[in-house]
Amino acid sequence: MQMKGFDFMNKTNQKMTVVLVEPNKEARIVKIDNTLKAMQKTVGGYIEAVYPYDDNVAIVCNEEGKIAGLPLNRALKDADGKVYDIIAGTFFIAGLTEDNFGSLTNEQKNQYLKEFEHPEKFIRFGNEIIISSEYTPVEKGKGVKL
Repeated sequence: MQMKGFDFMNKTNQKMTVVLVEPNKEARIVKIDNTLKAMQKTVGGYIEAVYPYDDNVAIVCNEEGKIAGLPLNRALKDADGKVYDIIAGTFFIAGLTEDNFGSLTNEQKNQYLKEFEHPEKFIRFGNEIIISSEYTPVEKGKGVKL
């Protein structure tokens, strides 16, 4: 996917620091090549960028994630906390430069790592989807009695 004003043919092999969010895993900070090929490999297909924040960042996801039946990953919520979309498949959050994606600032890394830190579970109940994001840490080496 070629987006107007973005130079995805960057061949300088520069790395960018992003927050990577995979289904059923905790979000983490990684470095990826700032090339179209590397971004497509990261999300597992054609990329689509969405800009749900006032901040200078983009969520880069698989353009066909829902159509391809990729696992639901994280919900996007408005300022009131109401869910308006769910991203399917792996995505990453990148900073924006004048004409491309780039590294996140330290503040952005912390903000989006915290926002997407814990995996969410999605359960279809009638015509609704229930989202469970409850996280209960378990001390290493200790099981949970059921």
